[in-house]
Amino acid sequence: MTTQFDKPKRASEHWGRLLNAQRLGSNKLPPTQDSARTSFHKDYDRLVFSHSFRQLNQKTQVHPLTNQLGIRTRLTHSLEVSCIGRSLGMMAAEKLHNKLDDGLPANVTPADVGVIVQAACLAHDIGNPPFGHAGEYAIRDWFGHPERQPFLQQLSASARLDLLAFEGNAQGFRLLVRNEHHPDKGGMRLTCATLGTFMKYPWLATHSNTADSIKSVDQVQKFGCFYSEAQQLEALAACLCLPPSQQHDGFSRHPLAYLLEAADDICYALIDLEDGIHLNMLSYTEVAAIFYQLIGERPDSITLPAQMSTRQQLAALRARAMMRLVNAVTDAFVANSDDLLAGTLTGSLFAHCDPAIKSGINQAKALAREKIFNHPSKVRMELMANQCLHRLLDAFMPLAWTAQSGAAQSFEQQRLLSLIQPSLDEHRRFLTEDMYHNSLNILDFITGMNDHEAYRLAQELQGHLGTII
Repeated sequence: MTTQFDKPKRASEHWGRLLNAQRLGSNKLPPTQDSARTSFHKDYDRLVFSHSFRQLNQKTQVHPLTNQLGIRTRLTHSLEVSCIGRSLGMMAAEKLHNKLDDGLPANVTPADVGVIVQAACLAHDIGNPPFGHAGEYAIRDWFGHPERQPFLQQLSASARLDLLAFEGNAQGFRLLVRNEHHPDKGGMRLTCATLGTFMKYPWLATHSNTADSIKSVDQVQKFGCFYSEAQQLEALAACLCLPPSQQHDGFSRHPLAYLLEAADDICYALIDLEDGIHLNMLSYTEVAAIFYQLIGERPDSITLPAQMSTRQQLAALRARAMMRLVNAVTDAFVANSDDLLAGTLTGSLFAHCDPAIKSGINQAKALAREKIFNHPSKVRMELMANQCLHRLLDAFMPLAWTAQSGAAQSFEQQRLLSLIQPSLDEHRRFLTEDMYHNSLNILDFITGMNDHEAYRLAQELQGHLGTII
């Protein structure tokens, strides 16, 4: 990364750059604020009405293809995270305004900051493939198979690593800045402030991984941008004045990205445990114990109405825990605002909260790993998801290199191309001699499916087309 970091002299000036309403991909200046509906509200609206956001409705949050009504999907999870993110953004901005000598920039209100974080949270999982993290692992596993090595060796090191370490966060950035087309190209043309907040990992795969360091599919170090969108990342960092990373050649996070991360962690720590109870993976007692710790109260100090159902009791405890967590996280955000601006903060905001809160969050994550993520029913569904995505990749990915070779396509390949063609047309793409971009275009098609679409197509391919390679 070569963007020069020109550090603003005052904190308010720095925040003014970070809260930039300039739209990435557009040469038009941000409009003068003349109504209650700001550019950041328009970001939120664009996301809500996008095709990629709607597809989250039947994508896995934790439990693939569950038949249980009321269990969260990526869509409901994203909506819940966005609500928490809005509260975090507004409260953090109010506290920050009181701390800064000259307050927030004159044209920015706490409500603006709240909707920036809200919109970014809404998009934070938009690039996830079918079946959640199991889908990411399946894609990495497929490209890591020895049979794929002759193909991968024809790619550059950066391109090869993007496929071997496939990352939903990078796919999300690709969707936002390239695939969800504005009529004049440039992706969704969201504001730089919203995109910066969305970018939890503003660096490339090569900045955090090497081909030799990827020992297994779950040991990939996260990154937020494929090499194909490196120029957009450079432009975003320049617009926001993001400082260089202290760990590698990428950029430091936008400070508000820490609030997005905290909102996501709060949902994992509190809400996903509730689903574990409803699926009989966890007991009320063990989840309630964590909630009480996060609330900071003993069970006998909180009286809940006797007529409450288990679901209602959990909701009441969850609301109290969320209130305390939002307050603690925003305090940590303001207390560490100088380090956030400099890009030198280590760890998440929870690492800078009260030890009891940090311990409670870690206990919640540990409980989920032990009893939800390793539950036999979930393991069986993840094995199914792995086979499903391998079947799709077996069928479609050879199109990436047959186009390059110029070889005549078989009947099956011609028909497979006809299935993928609508996706290529929508993104104004076609398969060329560039195998890397062909591969990403095919991954756009596969990862854009929801769980049910991917499962159904994989079954159809198995029953009617057989094994392609």
